[in-house]
Amino acid sequence: MRKYLKGTAVAALSIAFASEAFATEWNVSVWGKRRAFTEHVEKLAELVSAKTNGEFTLNISYGGLSKNKENLDGISIGAFEMAQFCAGYHRDKNPTITVLELPFLGVNTLEEEVAVSHAVYDHPAVQADLARWSAKLLMTSPMPQYNIVGTGDPRDELAEFKDMRVRATGGIGKAFSAVGAVPTSVTATEAYNAMESGVVDTVAFAQHAHLAFGTINRADWWTANLNPGTVNCPVVVNTDAYEALSDSERAALDSSVDEAIAHYLANYGALLEKWDSVLAEKGVEKVVLADSELDAFRATAADPIRAQWIKDMEAQGIPGQELYDLVMTTLENTRAGN
Repeated sequence: MRKYLKGTAVAALSIAFASEAFATEWNVSVWGKRRAFTEHVEKLAELVSAKTNGEFTLNISYGGLSKNKENLDGISIGAFEMAQFCAGYHRDKNPTITVLELPFLGVNTLEEEVAVSHAVYDHPAVQADLARWSAKLLMTSPMPQYNIVGTGDPRDELAEFKDMRVRATGGIGKAFSAVGAVPTSVTATEAYNAMESGVVDTVAFAQHAHLAFGTINRADWWTANLNPGTVNCPVVVNTDAYEALSDSERAALDSSVDEAIAHYLANYGALLEKWDSVLAEKGVEKVVLADSELDAFRATAADPIRAQWIKDMEAQGIPGQELYDLVMTTLENTRAGN
């Protein structure tokens, strides 16, 4: 009996070691702290683990694996298997997806942002662009239109944007530059210090980031309806790591994307509902720009920047007009479907 038990114990131990050996762990590089912007990544990890009985896990690191501007580089060399990044951090490395950062695209809801982002991600030119970095686009991180918080007197006229130092990246930064502001592309994690030290007068963020990075705590005012655009921040996976997954692991990952996005949208919706109470609690004035000021902003920034973007892309052999048209068509079809 003792011999039998020993044999059984050894067998059980061998099975345990084998199970551990065949378990798949991915490292995931994000930044900041857990917030609305990362909830779909957290949900994805939860779903994948549940569907594989813990045999496939995503270990999410908030800044411990890489700086946010270096996440795409980390993916390219296989330093980690999954990462989140924003196109505006390195426009030259991902030119195709910067179509989604053009100012005044007219995207009104997070659901529309998901639709246009994923349509662009599925385009062959975009997939080839990211493949240069061994990156496969998995899902977007939809954000509402950016608005700015600022210190001092509110700026509710376009003329007051002249020489305004604003933290803004990508197409939003170009839009502010077009009306005489001075954009700087400090990262999200650096924005509070830039505001506190006076390096910038204003910061352009979506609502969750004003909360997560503390810029709302330095603010005297917030623009409620400027809506110049947003940034596009995909979640990507290393191509080799994705292809090395078993069929069941790959199915668990792919089938969890829609549910992770749905969770993100519900969570972000709850944040937006309480935004007005956050402003009141912190004594931040809500600034509403007149329609005439917004029209002037669009006329100065939207058309010229879009035309130049398309020209620049086509010069690189990238189908810029086609990508822009894809965004517009997807937006139209999404609204028709609703």
